[in-house]
Amino acid sequence: MAEEENNLIELTDEEGNVIKCALYDIIDFEDKQYAILADISEEEGDMYDTIITTYKEEDGTSYFETIEDDDEFDRVSEYVDKILDEEELDEEE
Repeated sequence: MAEEENNLIELTDEEGNVIKCALYDIIDFEDKQYAILADISEEEGDMYDTIITTYKEEDGTSYFETIEDDDEFDRVSEYVDKILDEEELDEEE
């Protein structure tokens, strides 16, 4: 479950804990959309944990869902890591 406001999203985990996130990007990968979120609920300097979810939009409502399949999660994570590494290199140049 997610609540979205100006790229800030509150996710509720399986134990009912609220995780505050910033929407970093929505990507297309293997015919699906995924959201890259930065967990801003626990800041450690300039580093944030990254959360990757599936992303769907229906009737103007955004849905962020856990990736249940481990193989799918591994493929998406590898792709996201590659994107983030490339962006980091671009910033350094």
